[in-house]
Amino acid sequence: MQLLKFIPIKLTFCLVVGILLGHYYKIGIYPSVILTILSIGSLAIMYFNIDSKKSILFGVLVVIATFNIGIFSVSLSQSANYASHYSHQNLGKRNVWRLKVREVMKPTEYSNRYVALVRTLNGKKSSGKMLLNLPVDSVGGHLMVDDELLIYAQAQEINAPLNPHQFDYKEYLESLGITHQLRVQKEHFAVQENASKTVFGIAASLRNRIINQLKKTNFGEEELGIIQALLLGQRHDISETTYNNYKNAGAVHILAVSGLHIGILLLLLQFLLRPLESLPKGKTIKLIVIVVLLWGFAILAGLFASIIRAVTMFSFVAYALYLNRPSNTFNILALSMFFILLLFDPKLLFQVGFQMSYAAVFAIVWIYPLLQKLWFPKNKIVRYFWQLLSVSIAAQLGVLPISLFYFHQFPGLFFISNLLIIPVLGLILGMGVLVILLALANLLPEFLARGYNFVIELMNDVIGWVAQQEAFVFQNIPFDRVQLFLAYLILFSLILVFTKPTFKRTASLLFGILLFQSWMLYSTFRTQAEEHLIVAHQNRNSILLHQSGRNLVVNSNAKQRTERLANDYKIAERIAYIENHDLKNSYSIGNEKLLIIDRMGIYPKGRLNPAHVLLTESPKINLERLIDSIKPKKIIADGSNYKSYIQRWQKTCTKRKLPFHYTGEKGAYYFEFNN
Repeated sequence: MQLLKFIPIKLTFCLVVGILLGHYYKIGIYPSVILTILSIGSLAIMYFNIDSKKSILFGVLVVIATFNIGIFSVSLSQSANYASHYSHQNLGKRNVWRLKVREVMKPTEYSNRYVALVRTLNGKKSSGKMLLNLPVDSVGGHLMVDDELLIYAQAQEINAPLNPHQFDYKEYLESLGITHQLRVQKEHFAVQENASKTVFGIAASLRNRIINQLKKTNFGEEELGIIQALLLGQRHDISETTYNNYKNAGAVHILAVSGLHIGILLLLLQFLLRPLESLPKGKTIKLIVIVVLLWGFAILAGLFASIIRAVTMFSFVAYALYLNRPSNTFNILALSMFFILLLFDPKLLFQVGFQMSYAAVFAIVWIYPLLQKLWFPKNKIVRYFWQLLSVSIAAQLGVLPISLFYFHQFPGLFFISNLLIIPVLGLILGMGVLVILLALANLLPEFLARGYNFVIELMNDVIGWVAQQEAFVFQNIPFDRVQLFLAYLILFSLILVFTKPTFKRTASLLFGILLFQSWMLYSTFRTQAEEHLIVAHQNRNSILLHQSGRNLVVNSNAKQRTERLANDYKIAERIAYIENHDLKNSYSIGNEKLLIIDRMGIYPKGRLNPAHVLLTESPKINLERLIDSIKPKKIIADGSNYKSYIQRWQKTCTKRKLPFHYTGEKGAYYFEFNN
């Protein structure tokens, strides 16, 4: 299928390329405005020339204009480009902030977290988003969407990951437009009264009211968390065990309100509102009501990326059903993506959920018909389950490279969980909507609440059983960006070969497989030639990672705390074997030595001249005397030391003009091996 022959797909592709250019090359607003005006102006001049509209130049100008619109839209979405953004002010001191809560995030053990909009800074109008952290024991620490606060605090930059190959939370928040955070003590903020209301606050209030009403019934804690995720887009109350079960069973998409849920909701609304068609202009009224209800549900569920994408796309589907004419699904998908990125937020393109949603839907639209042509059972029951299985296989193929890239695992039994859950998901969602409506009206009968609780509990048990088949959950799979690109190249070539096998398509498939294998061999060869010794950062612990080829030795006296850090490193560096050793007093690094001084504070006297000294577990030493005694070239302190000791050592090293590296500020320290 020649996808690029469709105009919406061409325009969407050009828009995406423009967004990528604007994002990675940081093109400012004014250059992008000039480029957009020039390209659109040139296009308008040619448009009014009838003969020119058929020329190649006109098509080229359309492409250039769409590129520039993409660049312009992503430049507009970067709030730091505006003069009013708080980052252009003096953030090196405490300031008076007025913030408005936009989103309630999942709390941590020590703080409640929120995404807040900046309204004023020191009394002057300002803009931008911030991450707000309030202590859990503070009065007013549990805030609601639309609450406004006055805060006296100093803004802090979001920290980059301190260890190699850790999740980059800073980059993730930057994709949401957040670059700074406030950590506020309870005596330094006040909640203002009579805050203005927005549609987000009203929706959040309704969600909280629904949740409070449901909590008054006999729902179990786990079941209530699943209900909130299925119907309200709130996953905060799902336990880590339950969430991991859904992830390992390949059914985590059920917990995110997305295309699956909105599609089922559209079918329900089409059925329930069919009587409206008998009215004058009833089909038009029905379309308007459906679209309003879909977007009302999207607002209620929080307007997350997957919800926006799904509701936008199915709004186009509803319009296609209204016209009662066959329409190309690829066009609908492309148009929904175009309008989402252009009208809502082009940075959605860089969010994992958005990428996986479109990859899954695109794969279903393209691969599902091929699987149906491959086998079309005559038996209706067999055909129904084969159709469900085909949808599941198509979706998993579409998201597989992205899933491997971000999560490094693949649920081998995804088809079982989907075959067991998807056929009854419509019933579960329909019952859930009924339960919510009755709960809001205080008319929810106990038998219905218990019955729905049993259904959710049964679904959790089924998912838990599938997830327990650990032999079919393939984890810790190394997968980098090059493999991501080549995997999609292979997938597209494979689909084209199945659609219409030709020599060129088959050659492209084989060439893609060859490139993929060559890259894996190169990556393995490159890993075997590497050797690193790394002082990693972890609070209240000391960790040394020694990589020699595909072997990794984890040196630590608290091995149970190193598993996650070592596993992240293992996946990214394609490590084959991991060993755990206790920390030693010294290590050789080529022709130099690393001396470790722990809490005992014991070190050999004399002119040892070690290149590096690592201070761990807050040793009570006189650093100046140590420097005079053993003449180190550099002092390193890891996360096992008290902050007060770190500050004192840093002052001493500055005074003695000796390099000092604290892993809590500068990140992990790498030693160079001189081979």
